[in-house]
Amino acid sequence: MPEFSPLDPKTVFLLYFWGNLFICILIFSYSFSYASIENKRKLNIFGYGKITLTIGWVLIFLRNIIPDFISINIANSIILCGCCYETIAMISMLKVKSRRCNRLQIGITIAAIAVFNIATLLESKVNTRIVIMSLGIFAIFLPPTINYFREKGNNLFRMFYLLGYAVFEILIFIRAVYNYINPQEYFFSYRVFDSLYSISLFLLTLIGTVGFLLLVKEKQDLKIKKLLNDKNLFFSIIAHDLKGPLGSSVALSEILAEEIDAYSREEIREITGMLHESNKNIYKLLENLLDWSRVQTGMIEYSPKKVVLNTLIEENIALNRNTALNKNIDLKFESTEIIEVELDKYMIDTVLRNLLTNAIKFTDQQGEISISIKKRNQKAEVSITDNGIGIPDNIKEKLFKINAKVIQKGTENESGNGLGLLLCSEFIKKHQGEIWAESEFGKGSTFKFILPLEG
Repeated sequence: MPEFSPLDPKTVFLLYFWGNLFICILIFSYSFSYASIENKRKLNIFGYGKITLTIGWVLIFLRNIIPDFISINIANSIILCGCCYETIAMISMLKVKSRRCNRLQIGITIAAIAVFNIATLLESKVNTRIVIMSLGIFAIFLPPTINYFREKGNNLFRMFYLLGYAVFEILIFIRAVYNYINPQEYFFSYRVFDSLYSISLFLLTLIGTVGFLLLVKEKQDLKIKKLLNDKNLFFSIIAHDLKGPLGSSVALSEILAEEIDAYSREEIREITGMLHESNKNIYKLLENLLDWSRVQTGMIEYSPKKVVLNTLIEENIALNRNTALNKNIDLKFESTEIIEVELDKYMIDTVLRNLLTNAIKFTDQQGEISISIKKRNQKAEVSITDNGIGIPDNIKEKLFKINAKVIQKGTENESGNGLGLLLCSEFIKKHQGEIWAESEFGKGSTFKFILPLEG
């Protein structure tokens, strides 16, 4: 029966070096030739991780040629950093709060680097350092692997990718246990187990990379499909919603141009007032359409900064106060504490403006609108409540959905097309928050949104 010949350490190094180099070329080629701007960033992070791992392996291979501090401490620290880069790219593909997860990954990496370097300074044995490195890599890859198991809607690509990393984790853990039971005296080992481990690890790394690229491609294809569907809906919205106010503007301007002498000063004032309202509606529609299209194509950059949310609300109330006074609506703002949130000012300004405009639109004369803000479970919750006409159940179900047409006239026949709420939903999602409506027809409505206090 033929026996398996252990691999020479030089062969192991060449396997890892050329494998990682090939993977880097594959990732960056895909990134530059096919990926969208969003996916390009994720692919580049993944690629930087592979480059970092390659550098670490080169330094380890140069042991006994370069100083031990570089070939041991710095080399292994670089490898752990490369693993951190790779897992951050993995997390970016999930529907999780990436900032918090990224901080966890960085924390685990720093802890693993610190433990390894302390062990080295204490002149621990080679085997102890190998066990520490194995457990460190295992710990770094564990959170994203668990998150992938928790993710709903697993498909063939995701399962392929997930199984690759699950087996990778099991293999790393087995190596740590094996080395603990069967200590090795030198770093470069000729044992059969180490040869099998190296080949398996290389194959799993390749499988994981291919799986990652397939996931990126699938995500991008789905986004392209959604953009095409949204484009068709946009044309439908533009054709339907611009036709009404534009038709009114044309008719009114035609009256003024051809029969102005036949009307009194008061009648002319009334016609120009109607013309002004019609043009305002056209402008609002075009403004929302422009913002929506910029969001969908990634042209609006998300730029969060620390902002006092109370001040932002007060500014938007001041901007809408005259509109509210025209209907004798009382605007009230309730706040018991100053709340500072990391947010994109332009986006949340747009959300508040749209929600306040809607509240005024659907509230009767002498009505009341109250805005409140409070902290709840490390989140800021904003509520805008009116005592207006409320929302029928058949319309409430369609709010925040682009594939559902929502038209409801205001208390004084103010027009609307639902695009403002779609825009609100998109901007709140950018902040990893939530937005929803609570309403009973005839008894008013409450629109609420929450923003994480920590990104």
